[in-house]
Amino acid sequence: MKVQHFINFILVAVILASCTGSPLPVMETGGTLPMPDEWIDRDTDHRVVRLTGPEGNNRSFYFHNNPFIPSLSNEGDLMVYYGNYPESTSDRIYSVSADRQLFTLNLKSREITQLTRHPSPISGEIVGKKRREVFYQSGDSVFSTNVETLETKLIYVFPDSIRGQVTTLNADESLLRGVASGTEKTELLRQFPRKSDYFRIIYEAKLPHSLFTIGVETGEMKRVFSDTAWLNHVQFSPSDPDLLMFCHEGPWHLVDRIWTVNIHSAVPRLMHKRTVYREIAGHEFFSRDGKTIWFDLQVPRGETFYLTGLNLASGEEKRYAMKRDEWSIHFNISPDQGLFAGDGGDPSQVARARDGMWLYLFTTGKDSLRSEKLVNMKNHDYSLEPNVHFSPDGKWIIFRANFEGSTQVYAVELE
Repeated sequence: MKVQHFINFILVAVILASCTGSPLPVMETGGTLPMPDEWIDRDTDHRVVRLTGPEGNNRSFYFHNNPFIPSLSNEGDLMVYYGNYPESTSDRIYSVSADRQLFTLNLKSREITQLTRHPSPISGEIVGKKRREVFYQSGDSVFSTNVETLETKLIYVFPDSIRGQVTTLNADESLLRGVASGTEKTELLRQFPRKSDYFRIIYEAKLPHSLFTIGVETGEMKRVFSDTAWLNHVQFSPSDPDLLMFCHEGPWHLVDRIWTVNIHSAVPRLMHKRTVYREIAGHEFFSRDGKTIWFDLQVPRGETFYLTGLNLASGEEKRYAMKRDEWSIHFNISPDQGLFAGDGGDPSQVARARDGMWLYLFTTGKDSLRSEKLVNMKNHDYSLEPNVHFSPDGKWIIFRANFEGSTQVYAVELE
């Protein structure tokens, strides 16, 4: 096996030399500081490219938020991302950075354009690929900015009595959607910024939450559904402009998490009912065609692991089993819906994996997933979750990592 592995290195180097004129270095990812702009991961034989940095701190979108705007002709697809972070960030501590702004990266030319220049904190990861606009929030105000003209429009201003956050755009790009709560939740996050603390505290507080819509053209806000459960993880269907998915947030083994609601009927529908003590289901996301909801299922927590798809039309579930080390914090699906990717996890995560710090590519068997390792993430601190995305052409996995010290956006080639 070691001989074959060495031969693979040589073949990769020869192929790259013939294409680029010189071979890329074969290196341990994150083993040298700084890393070159491109290299071959010595443990997987896959090519890795740094898309941002190495200076400053930059961050790609959360796994279920589409960051891409397609090319109009042949100029290159755009990827929207956050930049200007003052320091490397953690997903385990709640914080708002006043310096963070939105940028676009042309995936073909690598040209970078700054989209926003707001003095107040920027939040929201919403891309309207048809409108060619990004939607976001600065303080109490919701804006849109065109990625070509940089024209910025004010859409809505929240009153002082509402702590609202826009999170998603519907399929026909006419409505924004998000969650509104009171000042009590904001104060709890300020007092208990660590996720290990606030996750249970907010869940147990049973604070009023509401789902709302905002008309992109009209600026009209409407409350759709209210509950004392902590409502979170709000996502519009990519195909049905009236269908919204959301979760009951909190410790996963205590909640029936995944719900949908039609914005006109406002009657919530539970998608997966727990049947076993400490069973968990979460990190849900829609398939590209909107026909399936995929989620991480463990029956019970930390013992058996499945990537599960719920058919919205029939209500039937399909489970694909995986090994403990293959479990990932987040999964994602390719543009053609034939492949999945996962971002792995360190030993502190729910799977307690001994060798889980990898980016994975998955193909489906009859009842299980077959994995291929893409990047060795042993030098990455998983307090920042990599959050994998397939590139629009399906040839790369884009992720964020801190194995060079700062937080940057990278891509690994699938071939």
